[in-house]
Amino acid sequence: RPQGNETNGEHSRQGSSTPRDKDALGASGEPRPRAKRRRKVSYLTANKIDTVDYKDVAVLRRFINDRGKMLPARQTGNTAKQQRMIARCIRKAREMALLPFVVTEVGPERPRERGGYRDRGEFRGDRERSYERQEAPAPEPAAAQAE
Repeated sequence: RPQGNETNGEHSRQGSSTPRDKDALGASGEPRPRAKRRRKVSYLTANKIDTVDYKDVAVLRRFINDRGKMLPARQTGNTAKQQRMIARCIRKAREMALLPFVVTEVGPERPRERGGYRDRGEFRGDRERSYERQEAPAPEPAAAQAE
């Protein structure tokens, strides 16, 4: 007879002693102890800021990346309530032209992290041309052939 969430032959794993992740096992086969990660403290919490205004661009810039995108709460340490407030203020500041929607030029102090496939020289045109250049022998000067 099914109990709780068990339906149609599904059994619960509560009694199972083997972990689901095979990499979590140590050399002896025993589960490794996991280190507890400290939760990142939000800038707003650390500085005891209760409310943020859309006109406070200096604070809002801490919560957008160099491309103009909003940073996620897991990166900034914001609580859900703080993240909603920040997102609302960033959207309003963008509408009022205090913050950019998109940053197209990247300054020299912040190099572009991810280049496109053309930056690596690996798109079809370059690959075919590079093979042609390597295989073709260099022509000899006319003076050397006459001798």
